[in-house]
Amino acid sequence: RTPIREAIRMLELEGLVTMIPRRGAEVSRISEQDISDVLEVRGSLDALAVRLACERISAEELKGLEQAAADFEKAVHSRDLTAVAQADVDFHDRITASSKNRRLIQMVNNLAERVYRYRMEYIKEISDHKILIKEHAQILSCIKKRDAIKAQEAILKHVSNQEKAIIRRLKEDLQS
Repeated sequence: RTPIREAIRMLELEGLVTMIPRRGAEVSRISEQDISDVLEVRGSLDALAVRLACERISAEELKGLEQAAADFEKAVHSRDLTAVAQADVDFHDRITASSKNRRLIQMVNNLAERVYRYRMEYIKEISDHKILIKEHAQILSCIKKRDAIKAQEAILKHVSNQEKAIIRRLKEDLQS
């Protein structure tokens, strides 16, 4: 019981669950403010990661990133949302790893669970998948050219589009 209580307490501290007296824990609802806050931080961290990746990525890491982009496109065509989410995580994780900044990688990993929750909401909308493929291709192209400024612009647009789509879905869910 103690490890479970501790795990639930940690989830509560992260805002993923809400404790209800005499009832237990409940998964927290997603709020617009929380989405904006989390994705604002993610955008800043991703922008730094992609800038550093443009400077530091090795040829081998670049091949891995190209493969991750291809795997993402393949997952999209399979329509397996779990595979799409995992391929998206892999693409972004490779960029972060290519930054070769341990503290940045640690910060991104600390935010990962929160971001994953929103990522799942975003990828549920199949009509957005083609946009995601294009955005990943644009980010990859900028990294290949080692154009840090355009890479940062591309990744910030990617995160902004994600935020807008999630908030749109949240509002649609509330109306139905």
